Amino acid sequence: MNHQSMNIRIQAPCPPSPSSAFPPRFHQKTSLILPRAICSSEVVSNVVVQMEVSSDTSNSSLTTSKHKRAFGCSTKRSLLKQPLKKDLKPLRALLSSTTQDTSASVVNGGKIGVLLLNLGGPETLDDVQPFLFNLFADPDIIRLPRLFRFLQKPLAQFISVARAPKSKEGYAAIGGGSPLRQITDDQAKELRKALYEKNVPAEVYVGMRYWHPFTEEAIEQIKKDGVNKLVVLPLYPQFSISTSGSSLRLLESIFREDEYLVNMQHTVIPSWYQREGYIKAMADLIQKELIRFERPEKVMIFFSAHGVPVAYVEEAGDPYKAEMEECVDLIMEELQRRKINNPYTLAYQSRVGPVEWLKPYTDETIVELGEKGVKSLLAVPISFVSEHIETLEEIDVEYKELALKSGIEKWGRVPALGCEPTFILDLADAVIESLPYVGAMAVSNLEARQSLVPLGSVEELLATYDSQRRELPAPVTVWEWGWTKSAETWNGRAAMLAVIVLLFLEVSTGEGFLHQWGVLPLQLPVFP
Repeated sequence: MNHQSMNIRIQAPCPPSPSSAFPPRFHQKTSLILPRAICSSEVVSNVVVQMEVSSDTSNSSLTTSKHKRAFGCSTKRSLLKQPLKKDLKPLRALLSSTTQDTSASVVNGGKIGVLLLNLGGPETLDDVQPFLFNLFADPDIIRLPRLFRFLQKPLAQFISVARAPKSKEGYAAIGGGSPLRQITDDQAKELRKALYEKNVPAEVYVGMRYWHPFTEEAIEQIKKDGVNKLVVLPLYPQFSISTSGSSLRLLESIFREDEYLVNMQHTVIPSWYQREGYIKAMADLIQKELIRFERPEKVMIFFSAHGVPVAYVEEAGDPYKAEMEECVDLIMEELQRRKINNPYTLAYQSRVGPVEWLKPYTDETIVELGEKGVKSLLAVPISFVSEHIETLEEIDVEYKELALKSGIEKWGRVPALGCEPTFILDLADAVIESLPYVGAMAVSNLEARQSLVPLGSVEELLATYDSQRRELPAPVTVWEWGWTKSAETWNGRAAMLAVIVLLFLEVSTGEGFLHQWGVLPLQLPVFP
């Protein structure tokens, strides 16, 4: 489907005001950031979108470049990608980080706050088990059938206790805890400093999904500080219903229950993987690490992203895979502009459970690369902006060891962005660019209660990608005898059914070996 260049002026469904317009980058139908693919069974390829958006609040334009992509579909991709074979034109798909002058009315019209959302991580070994409980108790992480959703917390308790010993070993190997909170706090300080230097006085807060400081704690501080203009910025470059989506669902429920928050103007930047500053910062880090190799031109650039279940993408409509692939393409375009033409590939790590996750898997791909004769490999943690267990232990230890065993002789790893100046300045620009649209469509308390963000409407965004919140399907539907993947899957199903039955009996009777061992608390409610 091809769209010719067009001019669009979108008016918000409320009385005209200086800020009653959607920002550039938002799609006319769903108010979602462009370029974004809505999952469907139809393969879309040779997508060319050229859009110029003007508004009453700023003169900004966005033109997206041509990308060949099969969006929302399972497609086989070549393991070894060669450099992009196309003319090296400016990265037109990038959202420029050149910030417009923010009007005095926007900056001076209230107290500005920026809420950074992230996953969180245990800071000590004693934090590991309760952190895992919070993680697995999230229905966006483990989706039980509706009939069994009352078992969400008991199941999370069971899994967290079972997995805690192994997880503690991993955290012990990286110093006894995750550095994620400290790094995120540092990013918040640097972002605040950058905003002040750009004459935008704003306080920056950190809200973690599964550990301190929890999002609820950040919101309480925001209220105490009297913030009345809030920009919500998830620290996930690409949107996924399991990361940004989960954090925004929680935030939405908090907003609905608080009169102060209902009246606070706010907006969300759902994803920012295509911003020029972010792309350049990633390219800078890759370029720095490549020169450490004796023969930089022979190095395979290996992008490793956190995985999500395939069903999230193909059935729930998660745009994560499409955004991740486009992000990698944009980074490689930038590197090619710098005369860096290395082959590259993308794989997904950190899969859990019996369901099928996005492929190719990182561990399997490393082995295949070794078998194909790749001798030098540079790992790039593409979906992470902070060092944590998945970079410091999973990539640096497990995958490095696997690579060396597989015949790869030279190993390198690009550090996470952290407080990279180009990255921080780009985040500051993203915040400033969003300010004219804070609260642009909030015309009444009633309408404010209906959606978390007037800009882009998180309810619309999440409903578009996860409208029915379907249960995740099993990876195999046909029974096969013998030691096969199908047999293992059915064994897993039988085991899970047995666990659910045991948990049901434990919860309903208040008795059993889990209570005796202290895995489940004795004060759980007794069901008749």
